[in-house]
Amino acid sequence: MNLTGATLPGRENLAGVMPSALAAIGALEGETPFEFPASPRACVVLVDGLGYHQLHGRLGHAPNLRAFGADRSISTVVPSTTAAGVTALGTGLMPGQTAMAGYALRVPDTNTVFNLIAWNSPMARPERWQTQPTVFETSSADLVKIQPQKYVGSGLTRAGLRGGRTVVAENLPARVDATVNELRAGADLAYLYWDKIDATGHKYGWTSEQWIAELERFDAEFGRLVRTLPPGTLVVLTADHGMVDVSERVDVRDFDELALDVDVVAGESRAVQIYTAAPRDVADRWRAFFDDDAWVVTKSEAIEAGLFGPVTDFTERVIGDVFTFPKGTLAIVDSRFQSPGAIGLIGVHGSLTEQEMHIPLAVDVI
Repeated sequence: MNLTGATLPGRENLAGVMPSALAAIGALEGETPFEFPASPRACVVLVDGLGYHQLHGRLGHAPNLRAFGADRSISTVVPSTTAAGVTALGTGLMPGQTAMAGYALRVPDTNTVFNLIAWNSPMARPERWQTQPTVFETSSADLVKIQPQKYVGSGLTRAGLRGGRTVVAENLPARVDATVNELRAGADLAYLYWDKIDATGHKYGWTSEQWIAELERFDAEFGRLVRTLPPGTLVVLTADHGMVDVSERVDVRDFDELALDVDVVAGESRAVQIYTAAPRDVADRWRAFFDDDAWVVTKSEAIEAGLFGPVTDFTERVIGDVFTFPKGTLAIVDSRFQSPGAIGLIGVHGSLTEQEMHIPLAVDVI
């Protein structure tokens, strides 16, 4: 096993953010990974896809974030993807304990792949798949999620964010207004999520003008949020992952040495999960094929390296038998299992590079 150069989750990772915010407002006792300033209330903002390196590459377009002090980075979890990251935030646990270990995984005892965001399989129910309690379920504080209607009761919400109260707000200005109103009305913690930076990066790439424009829109509303929240509010801004723009794709279908002994390919193009009865043989062939262009590890090697944190028996059973994490700007796809839309994404994530694993953590009491 060779993970030289890989960015692995450290003690200061995304899973510690929400417990630390709760401790700061007096709603959680005991030691937490971060020591946030004490405050009577908190606003936790998660910006999907706003990686630390991407933000700092375009920080001149984000004066409000720059003024707030977005100069600290922590790591997300593995794989560096939304289902894993959002659930880590919502539960305070890493993917090895939640089984939310990828964008797509195999339905147990089948050769069918299901999506952990869309949750498009009747054979895998969110509450039975992810059985760990969320902070929204266990806290006695008044916790509120600010979400668009499509996320209320969605599979990912039921898996990683169930519990607490929900206020529906669609666009970003409406979500900012709802967050401010809830905290002014006495809520202890409001969770605000924004997804358009990630969606824009997928479609156009994070180096695009469209991505910059979306960053500018978010920055303006973040500035308004900070200016209008009640004084003394702890504001915590972070993200679930970063992103790279793809310049090369390898399709597993086109290479016999990659397809041999492979039952199902799941995960995503920067965190490929291979289901196979011959993991060592498959791993050896994939290592020989990709050489220094990807990290390739078996399931047992990944668990031993601590990629997913502590791993439950259920997680060990449902994750892939071989993991391949591309380096550079390579994407590994499989047109036998993936849609043309998924294959054609420009901005992607999931791997162990700094660009995908490093996320911002900006904290202040306003």
